[in-house]
Amino acid sequence: MQRRRRTFKPRRREPEHRINERIRVPEIRLVGDNIPEQGVYPTRKALDLAKELELDLVEISPTAKPPVCKIMDYKKFLYDKKKKEKEIKAKTVKTVIKEIRFTSNTDDHDFEFKANHAEKFLKEGAKVKAYVQFKGRAIMFKERGELILLKLAKRLEELGAVEQMPKLEGRRMIMFIAPKSQKKSK
Repeated sequence: MQRRRRTFKPRRREPEHRINERIRVPEIRLVGDNIPEQGVYPTRKALDLAKELELDLVEISPTAKPPVCKIMDYKKFLYDKKKKEKEIKAKTVKTVIKEIRFTSNTDDHDFEFKANHAEKFLKEGAKVKAYVQFKGRAIMFKERGELILLKLAKRLEELGAVEQMPKLEGRRMIMFIAPKSQKKSK
């Protein structure tokens, strides 16, 4: 006996707004520029008015009593909305976090080398996550790790501000340093 395979039927997504015949309430509040006067209209009359203007009747606020609708070109409305969202997304600043790892017995030369990297990262505008990793019995020397992180914070105070003071999380002591804004330094 052979088993029947189920076929995958993708769900049809409901549009974000109800438009034209999908609006099923008896009365709506009509707003916008294209109409003779704003107010409460029967849905049929509003639909006829939208067809006359060769535009769509779009439900803007479905929770209002009666629901608020607008006569507009729906495709253009979606296009403009998507364009605005894209602009907003482009304007948001993406924060980059760079990590610098120390151990409780990091030597001076290694410290200087890693501090120079941290300087470079802060100049580029990235946040720095500096942490001291404790292995084995080195966890007994928590003070050493804290001193290393505080020494790093002192070294980088012109370029960045400590966002989070050294804090022990498990076997790591973590500190965050955020870059000072570039506008102040110019």
